[in-house]
Amino acid sequence: MYAIDVDNVTRIYQKYSARHRFQTFKSALLKGDFLRALRPDELVMALDGVSLKIEKGQTFGIIGENGSGKSTLLKVVAGIAKPSSGRVRTQGKVSALIELGAGFHPEITGRENVTINGIMLGLSKKEIHQKFDEIVRFAELEEFIDAPVKTYSSGMYMRLGFSVAINVNPDILLIDEVLAVGDASFVPKCLDRIDDFRRRKKTILFVSHDLPTVAKICDKVAWMKGGKLMMVGEPKRVVDAYLQDVTVKQEEKFEERSKAIDLEQKFEEERRENRWGDRAVEIKKVRLLSLKGVEKHVFAPEEGMVVEMEVESPALVKDFVFGVGVFNSQGVACYGTNTSLEDYVPVSFRGRGIVAFRIGRLGLINGTYYLDLAVHKKDGYPFDYLRNLYSFLVSSTDRDEGIARLPHDWSFSPKIRIRPPKTGGKARVNPSTPRHECRGLLRVNPEPRFSSPPLKAGLSVGERVKKAETPGNPKNAVKKNKKR
Repeated sequence: MYAIDVDNVTRIYQKYSARHRFQTFKSALLKGDFLRALRPDELVMALDGVSLKIEKGQTFGIIGENGSGKSTLLKVVAGIAKPSSGRVRTQGKVSALIELGAGFHPEITGRENVTINGIMLGLSKKEIHQKFDEIVRFAELEEFIDAPVKTYSSGMYMRLGFSVAINVNPDILLIDEVLAVGDASFVPKCLDRIDDFRRRKKTILFVSHDLPTVAKICDKVAWMKGGKLMMVGEPKRVVDAYLQDVTVKQEEKFEERSKAIDLEQKFEEERRENRWGDRAVEIKKVRLLSLKGVEKHVFAPEEGMVVEMEVESPALVKDFVFGVGVFNSQGVACYGTNTSLEDYVPVSFRGRGIVAFRIGRLGLINGTYYLDLAVHKKDGYPFDYLRNLYSFLVSSTDRDEGIARLPHDWSFSPKIRIRPPKTGGKARVNPSTPRHECRGLLRVNPEPRFSSPPLKAGLSVGERVKKAETPGNPKNAVKKNKKR
C-alpha cells in the first residue's frame, strides 16, 4: 500500500478578464448577459493528468519552474483543493506546511493559533497541552507567543507553522517552499528534524527550488513542467535533466538579447555610454562560442569559451590593440587583458578580419557576466569600444562565494572527523586538476589566442605599466566597472 497515491489528477482553474472585475449580480441581470458573465474567459490547467505513487517512509521531492503545478499538487494531496478529475488516496495523518501563515488568524495570539491548528490537525486539547512547550521551544518564540500573530515577521510565521506541523506526529509531512524565509540557525534545525522523520520512516513530500538540498535529502524526485510530470526517478538524474531544460530556455533568452544588438546601427547619444570611438577600426560582429565552435551563451564553470570579433579597417593602420574584459553583474572586474599587455606587436591591418579570444576554462561562479570589447591605439585612443553590450551566463549548482571557483581539494588529520559530500552528488573535489591553474583569483587557466601569431615584444615592462595607467585606456579592463 502506498502512502500517497495520485491517480490521473487534473485541476482546472477559471480565469476571468478585467471586464468581470466589477461585475455584480444586479448589473448582469440588468444587462441581460447573466449567463455570459458567468463564463470564464480562459481555463488554466494547473495539473494535467498527474499520476504519482509514493511509498511509505520515502522522502519525495518535486522540482520545476514557478507555475509548473508543484504547489497545486501539494494542495490536492493535503485536501485543501479538490481535483477536477482523478483521485488522490493517502494513508495516515497528513500535516501540511504549504503557505506562509496558512491556518493562522492574524488577530489572535500565537498561543491561541497553536491550539486551533492542533485541533484542525486532529489533536485533542490534552495532547496540545502536552506538546505546547515543545512547539514553542522549537519555534524559539517564548517571548512572543502571547502577542498577536499579525505582529510576527515572515520568519516567525514560518517557525511557528513548521513547529506545529512536525509536532503533531504526522505520518505524511507536506512541505512547500517555506524554509526559504528561515534564518541561518533555524533552517538547519528544520533539516535535522526532517532527517529524524526519515529515520522514523515517515513519508515526506518536499517542494523546493533549492536543488542541492533536494538532491541531498530526497530518495526520489519528480520534475514538473506546465502541469505535467516530465520525469520521476533518482535525484541526480532528474535534477540534471531539469537543469538542462532550464539551460535551453536561458540560452534562447540570451540569444534573443544578442540578436537585438545591431552594431551596424548608429548609436544615439543616450547610448554612447555603451559604445564609443571614431570607428577607424570597427567591430562589426561579436559571437560567443564553445570550444567546439558552437554559438552559445550559457556555460558551465568547467567549460571554455571563445569570444570572436569580426573587425574592419577601411584604411591601413599600424597601431592597434585588441582588448577583452569580463565583469560580473555588480560591475566587479573578473578578468581583463589585451594584446599589448601580452606583448603582441601590431604590424598592419586593412580590410576585414577575425579576432578570437579563447578561454580554456572559465572557472567563474554561478551568475551573469558582461563583456567589454575594444580596439584602440597603444596610447589608449579608442577606435571602437563596446561596454556591456554582450553578456553570458555561468550556470552551476555549486554554492560558492566570490568571483572564481579555484580548483581545490580538502584533507583532514585523523582526529578531525568529518562526513564527505553525499555520494552521487556533483563532485566538489578535483584532485587531478593541475596545480598551476591555481595561480590567481581572476586568471584561472586562461588560454588567450588571437588571430595573429605572437611577435617579439616592442615594449618593456615599465613602458607597459605606464601605458596601462593611461586614463580611458581599455587595457585597464581589470579596473572596476561602473555599477549597473
